[in-house]
Amino acid sequence: MPHYTIGLDFGTLSGRALLLELETGDEIASAVMDYPHGVMTDALPESVGGARLGADWALQHPRDYADVLVWTIGEVLRKSRVNARDVVGIGVDFTSCTMIPTTRNGTPLCYLQEFQNEPHAYAKLWKHHAAQPYANKINEVAAVRGETFLQYYGGKISSEWQLPKLWQVLDEAPHIFEQCARWIEAADWIVWLLTGVETHNACCAGYKGLWSKTRGFPSEDFFAALDPRLAHVIDEKCSRDVLPLGSRAGGLTVPMAQATGLLPNTAVAAGIIDAHVVVPAVGITGTGEMLAIMGTSTCHMLLHDAETPVPGVCGVAADGILPGFFAYEAGQCCVGDHFDWFVQNACPKAYLDEAAAKGQRIHAYLREKAERKYPGESGLLALDWFNGNRSVLVDADLSGLILGLTLQTKPEDIYRALIEATAFGTRKIVEGFRHEGVAVDAFYVAGGIAQKDPMTMQIYADVLHMPVKIAGSEQAGARGAAIYGAMAAGRANGGYDDASEAAAALGRVREHVYTPNEGDAQKYDALYAEYLLLHDYFGLGANDAMKRLKAMKRKN
Repeated sequence: MPHYTIGLDFGTLSGRALLLELETGDEIASAVMDYPHGVMTDALPESVGGARLGADWALQHPRDYADVLVWTIGEVLRKSRVNARDVVGIGVDFTSCTMIPTTRNGTPLCYLQEFQNEPHAYAKLWKHHAAQPYANKINEVAAVRGETFLQYYGGKISSEWQLPKLWQVLDEAPHIFEQCARWIEAADWIVWLLTGVETHNACCAGYKGLWSKTRGFPSEDFFAALDPRLAHVIDEKCSRDVLPLGSRAGGLTVPMAQATGLLPNTAVAAGIIDAHVVVPAVGITGTGEMLAIMGTSTCHMLLHDAETPVPGVCGVAADGILPGFFAYEAGQCCVGDHFDWFVQNACPKAYLDEAAAKGQRIHAYLREKAERKYPGESGLLALDWFNGNRSVLVDADLSGLILGLTLQTKPEDIYRALIEATAFGTRKIVEGFRHEGVAVDAFYVAGGIAQKDPMTMQIYADVLHMPVKIAGSEQAGARGAAIYGAMAAGRANGGYDDASEAAAALGRVREHVYTPNEGDAQKYDALYAEYLLLHDYFGLGANDAMKRLKAMKRKN
């Protein structure tokens, strides 16, 4: 009798479910659903009053997550006709850090009528950067106090994390903070919804919540130094009980079984961040192999055998991905978002019309034109900071830049320059690890861009001077979640007890590997040298024009 697990993968714009057969590693069925409310950046829905949002806000409605959960599971069961008794586990990953304020029983505050037009009652998506002033203050206080945790987060924490977002709620909407009994990662909220049990996973806590397996959370004195009202925030709003990855968080409740078509008590794994979950999906089981998950943003995952402080990383956590390793995370805030911004706002109508006439997506049309160019031909150079910089500068107040524009510049020139900028940003991250003695010997890429865009993958190979291997699944996040679901089920139920064994058995990469073109790689070395000059000039304080301009924007 075959055994199956379901991986639930919640991204920025949509969620998906994947049914994985454990004996063969075959993907049997998948289903994707866009979030009905999308990402709210300007205002709440008019149906609840349409409250306006400030600059750099990014909210979502948790009800979208619940709707995606129920529909996608039901859809993969319908498509596959697999018997529910053969589904032995469920894994959950979520784009992070996405935080939801809830009541003590897990009800999101935005579900309550009195809070439906309160922005701070909704889920704060990972790219909610309006909490940057609070992140700045946390970094200042931690540095003055000599808090040792800071060195394991690259020297700075980000506005994207749990504490800055919560402090913003406390400062701007204290009545919401008071009613918030639980400040919980969306991954943990989904697991709570499935099992009826509140849990907190080691991945989100370690990378986004300032928790360490060996050191725990920062002291209450530190939280009180930020704001006396935060002194007991971990015990009052969060939890000190943290579950290891791959562990069984609980079993599916009867109501959720009825809603999804699965059986009660089906094993549900502890939650995990969407980027981290992909590591076993490509079969990585050891050190020195970096994985870049490219979507709206990029996360860079890397295993190492020691806990080494690396400037600008998002974090390092013991057992943060696979047991027995220290797992590092770095990232770029703007990759797919970068390219979408261009086609939505700066692509001429003539290009859109011609692409439509040829039956092409505009991205494919632009790539077709851009790939005819050679490195440096356009005279353009860009900084990949349109959503700020996550690594290595950890500064959401930075912004994008395109240098070298002339009246001869074509749209495809700009498009290619933006792609090259993201590759340069990744090289900066790789070099940061190597400088601190953390090896990067191999490079993997997962995500839609990796699957659909050969030109971009070749540019990355050339810029990095490294072969680029591509994930073997178009749903690598959901596949990884399904692998963790297999761990939660355990060998006795048809799953796995050992994480590395599960990764080796169920991970997949494509046969084709992108190898560097040495001629182009040398040209990119010259461009990268110029990128570093701009990176340091605008990013390290020599010229704070970006921050001054953003301050003017906020005032107006």
